[in-house]
Amino acid sequence: MSRNDALRAARLRTGWRTIEAAAAAITEHGQALLDDGQFTVSARTWRRWEGDRPGWPAEETAIVIHDALGRWPEDLGFTTPPGWIRPEHHEEADVRRRAFVGVTAAALVAGPVAPQHVDPALIGYFQQQLEGHYRADMFLGPHDLIGTVSAQYQLIDKLVRSAKGETRRGLLRVGAAYAALVGWLYQDAGDMDGAAFWRGVTQEIAIRSRDPHLIGYSLVNQAQVRTDLGDGRAVIDLCEAALDDADRLAPKVRVMSLQQQAHGASLIGDRTAVDQLIDQADGLLSSVDDDLPWGNACRRTPGYLEVQRATCYGRLGLGAEAGGLWSQVLTIVPETARRDRGVYMARQATAAAAAGEPDQAVEIARVVATIAVETRSARMARELITLEQAMRPWHDAPVGRDLAEILEPVTERI
Repeated sequence: MSRNDALRAARLRTGWRTIEAAAAAITEHGQALLDDGQFTVSARTWRRWEGDRPGWPAEETAIVIHDALGRWPEDLGFTTPPGWIRPEHHEEADVRRRAFVGVTAAALVAGPVAPQHVDPALIGYFQQQLEGHYRADMFLGPHDLIGTVSAQYQLIDKLVRSAKGETRRGLLRVGAAYAALVGWLYQDAGDMDGAAFWRGVTQEIAIRSRDPHLIGYSLVNQAQVRTDLGDGRAVIDLCEAALDDADRLAPKVRVMSLQQQAHGASLIGDRTAVDQLIDQADGLLSSVDDDLPWGNACRRTPGYLEVQRATCYGRLGLGAEAGGLWSQVLTIVPETARRDRGVYMARQATAAAAAGEPDQAVEIARVVATIAVETRSARMARELITLEQAMRPWHDAPVGRDLAEILEPVTERI
């Protein structure tokens, strides 16, 4: 690979402030590596890399790019694939993996267990605890709750093995709700493998409970994981399956299914479907009146459907429309809902960038970065990565350098 080709590579969607800086980096750090031919790519690969959304290079190529240019591919404009972990973060990932293995044991307790009397009052006890966990999640974020909630799931699973009749079915129902919460906590922490595992546990327990509402809820949980993986078609499939017998479903399960299907529609670029699905969910919202402790985000979250519509609009690139909705939502979201406010504000900042208002985007990001470090929410960190991508047109401007400085503590600690 020639030096001119190397400089050409540096120019492609680069995060470098000047081409001279890229040239200096190649000369200082990577010239020998490049001259040795270890960075050779085919003409077809070059054409793919030069597209509007450059394809992600193989992991070994990503490492060579970093060694040569001092930047990871996402800093050079490549689209980050789901699950990508920078090599220097592998040790942190190993720590998280060991924690996941320990918590997963809570879902796979070997039996049989010693028989014991199970008082039906325990069902109400666990339901009350669940509501407290939902509130704690708003304040603490995922990391401090995973161990606590999964340990309680382990106890429920143990009791299910001794319980009989309606007590057993009640414990299965509350166990499904606990498993769903553990799955959500893993998803918010950025561990999609853990999230997918616990969503599977949720579906298994829901099916065993024979509760059609919980079975629909478990399918929506699976769709949430697919949304984060960017698989719009799978999201739609799962939500349509949940709605196959919609007349039997509690209104809140129908609302959850419809709004999640709207996310799937936004992933495939169908704005018309997004609006139709969210409008349909809005017509059901006033009918949500059950007192079950699970799946109550549509009642507990201020501006719930406006949040979903704004998120979908942002994904569709409708910056001005999304920004207007976020401004409305954030006036009613309480300061105590710190993690959710941070996620919404990060999306608001991205909408501002998409609408050509970079200064507003950076001012919002100042607040979000502090919340992201405090809560360690990987979901919020991902939103800030999306903001970085939206701010690329201003990368070389002072506002772009300000953003890089603001986000540095986030990339160091999350």
